[in-house]
Amino acid sequence: MIRILILCTGNSCRSQMAEGFLKSFDPSLEVYSAGVNPSSQVHPKAVQVMREVGIDISGCYPKDVDQFIDKSFDYVITVCDNARESCPVFMGEVKEQLHIGFEDPAEATGVEEKILSEFRRIRDEIQYSFRQFYDKKIKPTEN
Repeated sequence: MIRILILCTGNSCRSQMAEGFLKSFDPSLEVYSAGVNPSSQVHPKAVQVMREVGIDISGCYPKDVDQFIDKSFDYVITVCDNARESCPVFMGEVKEQLHIGFEDPAEATGVEEKILSEFRRIRDEIQYSFRQFYDKKIKPTEN
């Protein structure tokens, strides 16, 4: 069983989307996401744009990284990318720590369609990057 923890600041957008994609690639993975300063809810636009690609994260909720400190993980992946954010450092037992950074779509401003377009762009970047990660690091090789 491969265990993965995805870390971000608020655990409301990027880490939730990454968790959703990894679970969709391989349901046998044990995937969690958490934040150092968890938001009150998963961002409604993150839920909306994930639903557009057939992944339901509406039942997810932001979690504090502290609840995972006593667990071990094969991979801990940070996804925050903005200079104003501090990427969390996981102090628990981890075999490999990676950083796959993305801009925060929750910071998008403007008209509704522009904001949604930012969420879709980041969603697609997350899907692509986490597919690359999965194919290179996890996917079982066929004999």
